[in-house]
Amino acid sequence: MIKLLRLDERLIHGQIAIKWSRHTGVDRIIVANDAAAANPTIQKSLMMAAPATCKTAIKSVDDVIAMMKNPKAADHKILMICQTPADLLKLLQGIEEKPETVQVGNYGRIASKKTDGSQRKTYGANLYLYPEEEETLKQVLNLGYSAIYQTTPEDSAESLAKMFG
Repeated sequence: MIKLLRLDERLIHGQIAIKWSRHTGVDRIIVANDAAAANPTIQKSLMMAAPATCKTAIKSVDDVIAMMKNPKAADHKILMICQTPADLLKLLQGIEEKPETVQVGNYGRIASKKTDGSQRKTYGANLYLYPEEEETLKQVLNLGYSAIYQTTPEDSAESLAKMFG
């Protein structure tokens, strides 16, 4: 069961390893990211950041979608992490199981920037979006998901729909 599907550009880091994995009580962390899945150096650093209490997998987005079709996935409590709004949308369109929570955490501060000098709009202390990224997240909402913005478990969750007006 997918306890939490989180958009977080840093993938696995301290908030994930210490706070979110404990808060959600997961036994698996799945990173859905094409670049990380193809890069052994990134994989090693993410595995070092992962908590010892959770089995961790780093796969391409397509491989994660395929992996979630395995009935054995339902036997685990999963924290799934992706890095971009486009990957979040692709996951939600591809996986059959509806996650308990769809959450946007940290995005836009270190994500790749446009070369035309345009700036992302600030939506929260750790959420910055270009207009097309906002549209992608609105597509997530249009799928019927009630997505939230929340950096840490101690922070109040904010409805993405309300943030976008």
